[in-house]
Amino acid sequence: MGEDSRLAAVVALAQGMAAVQGSQEVWRAAALGACRALGGGFAALSVWERELGRLRVLVNVGELAPGEEEFPEGEAYPVHQFAEIAEFLHERWAGGGEPDAWVETAEGSAEASPGACHQRVAALRRRGRGCCVVAPIVLHGRAWGELYVARPVGAPVFGRGDADFAMVLAAVVAAGLAQSERLEEAQRLAYTDALTGLANRRAVDVRLDEAIERHREDGAVVSLVVCDVNGLKRVNDTQGHAVGDRLLERFGSVLSLCGAMLPGALAARLGGDEFCLLVVGPSAGEVVKVADEVCRRAVESGIGDGVACGVASTGDPIGPVLSARRLFRLADAAQYRAKAERATRPVVAGRAGPGDPVVRLADEPARNADGERRRFRGRHSP
Repeated sequence: MGEDSRLAAVVALAQGMAAVQGSQEVWRAAALGACRALGGGFAALSVWERELGRLRVLVNVGELAPGEEEFPEGEAYPVHQFAEIAEFLHERWAGGGEPDAWVETAEGSAEASPGACHQRVAALRRRGRGCCVVAPIVLHGRAWGELYVARPVGAPVFGRGDADFAMVLAAVVAAGLAQSERLEEAQRLAYTDALTGLANRRAVDVRLDEAIERHREDGAVVSLVVCDVNGLKRVNDTQGHAVGDRLLERFGSVLSLCGAMLPGALAARLGGDEFCLLVVGPSAGEVVKVADEVCRRAVESGIGDGVACGVASTGDPIGPVLSARRLFRLADAAQYRAKAERATRPVVAGRAGPGDPVVRLADEPARNADGERRRFRGRHSP
């Protein structure tokens, strides 16, 4: 391959990794791009898991041998079986050397270097491959894993120039992985509440829209629990916002713990002193039981003056729920009523019979609903 062709291959690899989202697709793009750049028939990307002492395969691409999967769940190899990995991790590189690629063939090491990997030679023979080139991937200054590209029996054996080029490709892969990590972290932060570590309002909006769509399609029960921490303003005013923040963090832990009782529940902080649980699948009764547990544990944990908790579920008689907005308004109205009445247990929309005031409040125009909310709150205000 000429210099221009290799430059084009490097650009294609970088662009391929940048064009996809999600870890698996990034891994796949990295392996495919390197395989094409080196004229291979098969490629794999693996990560070195130091704490487990093993090399775990993330993705296999190209001509897969029997038993190989594109995204294997359990393909991993103890590092001690791979002399060149141990040597690279613990001796040569740790001693100030530079990472380097190497070549193996089905007939034995193509280079007379110490640490010829008999495990790889055996694997080449077993899978009908003639040779491979292995390039360490260095990320954030540490050995992250390896890029592996193989050619079939009868194809030209990789040479020293290929090994050097594999190191260039490994560096491009490392840059792509770092960029992917940054993007995933940015996305995670965009959907995470910084104070409590729970999901934020944006995450709830996305998941609730998806849940209501599923409800419309197959009737899945969707429930929303909205909680308001009572007494937060008093705590902030008398003890300071740092104490108030710790109170919110503590309630976030309570909500997360209780939410774990419901499979797949999303615990979130909506903002200020408002939190919620979004649940898809479990019955309304199961959700109300957990909401009751949230209220109980909040009091036991000394969180402010407890919490006001409202529940709305498509499993209760609340009428058709065709939009996320309506379910949110129902849960919000139930929470307002709980706060106004200083209820120590959840208020559940639709369970007060015909003319349920919570359902009526949620379905009234915003202007009238705001007035009724004020009446709810004012009824017991000091």
